[in-house]
Parts: sequence; C-alpha cells; structure tokens
Amino acid sequence: MRYQKTMTAGEAVVECMKIENVSRAFTVPGESFLAVLDALEGQESIELIVNRHEGGAGFMAEGYARSTGKVGVAMATRGVGAANISIAVHTAFQDSTPMVVFLGQVKREFLGREGFQEVNFDHNFNEIAKWTTEIRDSHRVPELVQKAFRVAQTGRPGPVIVSLPEDMLTETTTMNFGPPTSIPAPSPSTIEVETFKRLFGAAKKPIVIAGGGVSSSEGELALRQFVEKFKLPLIAGFRRQGIIDNDHEAYIGHMGLAAAPTLVDHFKEADLVIAIGTRLSEATSQDYTLLRWDQTLIHIDIDENTIGKVYPPDLGIVSHAVNALQAFTDVVVEGDWSDWQKVCRKSHSELMAVETDDSIYSHVMETLNEELDPNAVITCDAGNFATWLHNQLVIKDSHLFLGPTNGAMGYGIPSAIGAKIAEPHRTVVSFNGDGGGMMTIQEIETSVRHKAPIIILLFDNQNYGTIRMHQEMYYPDKVIGTALGEVDFAKVAEGMGAIGMEVKSKDEFLPAFQKALQQDRTVLIDIKCFEENYVANRKTYEDVKGSKV
Repeated sequence: MRYQKTMTAGEAVVECMKIENVSRAFTVPGESFLAVLDALEGQESIELIVNRHEGGAGFMAEGYARSTGKVGVAMATRGVGAANISIAVHTAFQDSTPMVVFLGQVKREFLGREGFQEVNFDHNFNEIAKWTTEIRDSHRVPELVQKAFRVAQTGRPGPVIVSLPEDMLTETTTMNFGPPTSIPAPSPSTIEVETFKRLFGAAKKPIVIAGGGVSSSEGELALRQFVEKFKLPLIAGFRRQGIIDNDHEAYIGHMGLAAAPTLVDHFKEADLVIAIGTRLSEATSQDYTLLRWDQTLIHIDIDENTIGKVYPPDLGIVSHAVNALQAFTDVVVEGDWSDWQKVCRKSHSELMAVETDDSIYSHVMETLNEELDPNAVITCDAGNFATWLHNQLVIKDSHLFLGPTNGAMGYGIPSAIGAKIAEPHRTVVSFNGDGGGMMTIQEIETSVRHKAPIIILLFDNQNYGTIRMHQEMYYPDKVIGTALGEVDFAKVAEGMGAIGMEVKSKDEFLPAFQKALQQDRTVLIDIKCFEENYVANRKTYEDVKGSKV
C-alpha cells in the first residue's frame, strides 16, 4: 500500500515505524530528536521504553528483537548518546540482530563545524553497522527510513544507523510512503542440491554445525527434521545452544571458548562438515584452527559475504536456512550414520556426567536443571561464571537463550528486560557476574517502572574473573587491575524498587530461587562466591596458573 501525507519529518519517522509494525522503541531522550518524541506522544500503537543509559536502551532493543524476530528500535542523542549505544550496535552486528538506531544530530548548518556533541556517524559506525545514513532532506524521510528497516532485516540481519539533523525533523512537507518490508527467502538451486547430494552421499562421517542464522530464520524445526532423518551429529556454534533441545540424541555439544577436547576431536574426525547459518567465528572455530585442510566443507548462509570469509567451501550456497534444510531433507541417499551419531552423543553424555565440580556455580546449574521453567528465557552476560552455564545448563527446545557472541559486558540485565517486554508471560532469568552486572544494573529501575519483572542471578566474586584467570595463565601470581570492592547488591536492587536476596551457601540457593519465582517484581539474587577457589568450570586458580607460559 502506497500513500501520501503532509506532515513534519519527525511525524514521518513515526509513521514509518508504524508501517514496519514497530510496537516498542527504547530510548534515553535528547533535545536533538524532540520532534520524534512529540510525534510519539498521544499515539497508542508504539510504546516508548525510557532507559537509564543508552547502552541499556540498545541492549534492551537487541534482546527484544531476538525474542520477537522483529526489528529492535532504539533512539539516542548526538555523539555522546551514540558513543554509549555503540556497544549494543556492535553486539547486534556480530549477532546478526535486526536493529534500527535513530540518532539525533546537530542542525544541518552546524555540520562540519564540530558543533555541540557533533560526530560524523557514517565514519563512526562504518565498521560496526550494516548501513548508515543521514537524512538531510525532509521529503526523503520515508524513502530512507523504510530502506533502513529493509536493510536491517534482509540478507544477513544487522543494525542500521539513521542520523536525524534536529532542524530537518521540524520541516513540513508531503511524504510518499511505500509498503512494509518484504523479506526475500532464497532457496538452493537444482544444481546446488544435486552437488550437496553427491558430497553428502559420499561422506562416511558427516557432521553438522549450526549457528544464529538458523534461529533468525526460525529454522529450528527444519534443522531437527534434517538431523533426525539422516541420524547426524549436531554441534551448536558459540552461544547458540538453543538451536535444538540439548537432550536430543543428535546434539553433541557447544563449540564455544575452550570447547571440550572430545568435541573438537569428533569435529576433526568428520570427513564432511555441513555449516549452516554460522560465521565460523573466532570462538566457534577455536581461533580459526577447527577445520582441517582436507575436510570437505558445505557452507550455507543467507549472506554471500559470509561464505568463504574464514574457510573456502567445496560448496557454498546462499540460501534461507529453512529452505536449504528442507531441500536437503528431501534428498535420497543411501548412507547410514546412526552409529557415528551414537559415538559422538556418547562422548557428550559421558562429558556431561563428569562436568560438575563442588563449587557453588555447579550447584546453581544443577538446581536450575531441575527447577527452571521449561518455557523460560535465559540471558547471559560475559564472565567466567558462563563456563559453568555453557557446560552444565541443559537448554531445552522450548527455552529461548540469548547471549552476545561479542562477549559484551553489561548485556545480561537489559537484554532480559527487553525479552520480558517481548514475552510477558514467560519467566526470564538473567545470568551475570558482578563486573558485567554493575555496568547496566541501573536498568533494574526500568524493569520496575515498566512492570517487566525478571530474575537476576548475580555471581559476586569481587573480581573481573575472566581477566584474572588469563593473568594467572600467562603471568602467574602477577595479579593487577582485576580486584573489585564489596557491594551489597541486594540493597542496590531494593533501592530501585526490586527485591534483593543474598545467598552465601549452596543450601540457600534453592529456597531463594523458588521464592523469586513467586514474585511479581524484579528479583536480584546476590550469590556470594568471593571465597570460591574455582575460576572456571572444573578448574581452580592452581589448575590454570602458568598453563599458557
């Protein structure tokens, strides 16, 4: 549907949001885009979520986008707001999350004069955004804003930056609006399917590794049907454990940081690798050492630039993940890989049976495997606590798991709030360390004000624990810059209207978590682990000390 309307440019920005079915926008307000805020006032289709920090607004929009599959919309003001929100833009870029970030800009006549808070956003965001644009002509607002939504969603999804000069937003003109974005879904060609069939049928030990492209295309069911039909072993890329139920017979592990040696061995043992919806990133590829030179690689991705970026494929297919998986499932081959799948699955099962240690981190994961709502949303910040989560927490197919592949600290709390706003009837649990949690803890007040209750598990070791671990590995006993002070996080949460709890021992966690599940407000459980000797899953400081020297 195409139509014309006479309105201000600020009103046209909001009109474009409505065309693209935006229902939430996240912001720290600024005077540079008051005309957009004014257009949002009084209308009922878009709820404005007001944050405490632009980084929180960006992470919240990213978590919302990944929970809904819709574009996350965030707004910030000029160079200072843009600098704060940039960590979330980088997260969305590496996680292929569709976002449109509107940034207020100085007046057009001030551009290039180093005006108040002026930044050239095109230069500033060139490496971490999918596309940037600055709208200097008011009549082009529909054209460029609708293009921003189209670019964010099509091909490999990602963040788009739209710069809005303050004086441009107040101009009135006739606007020409187009239809909402239609997302292309390419399929493999006939010859590509035939080549896949030939390579697949010749394989003795094929293995599948899948990433975020499966989730963003809602391809989990198609992936499961593919590996079930052919009895294939399946590996999740870094922080992509939610692609299949971790109890499924095909699932053999998570290829993340310091992946299990048996998992890496099985991968290297394979003669055919089918990589779908994954960048084969630094973490997933174990520092780009994972594939042998003589392994056959079939790489499927929605983005032609991703294929061959790290490893040259024997067959590269630009395709929507669902369409590719369905085409592959329909091929007829004579191979039987059930024994190979069982061998790989057995290794994973044996590893899971011995992964626990006697730390409070392990106890928490064991408890959650029993107590966690099967429909829960799980968000994960960056920190050494995550090694226990990645190795021990069993992600079910009904769970939604959100974790930043760029390791951004401060992600856990705001992304959980964004997920709760998107999925108000689901339990949302956020895993955080005291380092990352403190970076965006102020967004607890946002969750209280917007009635989006979450459960925050905060592992409080008074350390930047991951960095401390690496110091011990490379520079044993020479610790500097990683110690943190004591904080009463329960009282901090209470000061913002949430419920604060403190857990000092293993036997205190279960009753605290069960109580948290009964609340209708955000709950922060401060898990004291300062005296814990474990620095990573099944590893103490003594275990890692000097290991990289």
